[in-house]
Amino acid sequence: MEIAHGTLWKARMIFWGTLLILAAGLLWYMVAVPGEPYSGPLPPLSDEQTALRDNLRRHVFAVGSRERNLWQPAALEAAARYIEDALAGFGYTLSAQRFKTNGVEVRNIEVEIAGTVRAGEIIVIGAHYDSVYGATGGNDNGSGVAAVLELARLFRGERPERTLRLVLFVNEEPPFFRTGEMGSRVHARRARERGENIVAMFSLETIGYYSEERGSQHYPPPLGLFYPATGNFIAFVSNLGSRGLLHEVIASFRRHAQFPSEGLAAPAFFPGVDWSDHRSFWAEGYPALMVTDTAPFRYSYYHLAADTPDKVDCDRLTRVVSGLRATLRELAGGPD
Repeated sequence: MEIAHGTLWKARMIFWGTLLILAAGLLWYMVAVPGEPYSGPLPPLSDEQTALRDNLRRHVFAVGSRERNLWQPAALEAAARYIEDALAGFGYTLSAQRFKTNGVEVRNIEVEIAGTVRAGEIIVIGAHYDSVYGATGGNDNGSGVAAVLELARLFRGERPERTLRLVLFVNEEPPFFRTGEMGSRVHARRARERGENIVAMFSLETIGYYSEERGSQHYPPPLGLFYPATGNFIAFVSNLGSRGLLHEVIASFRRHAQFPSEGLAAPAFFPGVDWSDHRSFWAEGYPALMVTDTAPFRYSYYHLAADTPDKVDCDRLTRVVSGLRATLRELAGGPD
């Protein structure tokens, strides 16, 4: 009996030891990303960035000052019209993907910058323009909309090797989230039906709030062991299937941007990992990631009436958009 008990104890130790090693390996696989995050004082904005900041602020206030969703259809339409007017003003030909939700016609709004030698390879940059019921959504997702609009302005006239598609999605918020009526789900499903080769999708989701206060950043356990407690960074988040894309993107961002960044590739069921439009592209087998300030893990006004445009830090949002521009240029094969 004593020998059997000792054998059982050793078997249990081997089992738990192996499990611990596997768990540690998975965590390393999730949190390890290339490059070093920027640290230190943020440099002054250049003249070009100052103009970018002013444009971002104007977009955030124009889109994010009113609740806009199916329960506030006039405001939702006003936001769509503002987006369309801005894109048309940049010289783009617009395309609207219209569909009905609860008998009401809604639309995604998109423009494309045609690629050259790899035109069939498409990079989607998207953000949702609806807000959650009861909130104006200054940060969620006025900040993302503003970023997509300014990226469209910055890329106008360029000739990337890959095609850039910029899309403003409707119906991201509940009760449509994780349903077939999400605007991004409708778009991704159409892309798959058409056989489109989407090589990367960026979901710009709640990207405008930052804090230098220690303890301002929170995480689902056990991620707090690996990431900073100060919410002054932009995060790149993917599922495990898009880990390669995540690594390519964050390595590029860290080469080009003087702004703190963190990255995570985790199973989609992990809290927060699939909380935006990128999940619609995963559902169709496309690589996709989310760019975010981590929303409820930092932003105490998330999905509340207090999520107003004045909460958006447009200076830091400018630095994020500048870094994304350089990253997208590299990924698309554009000029240095």
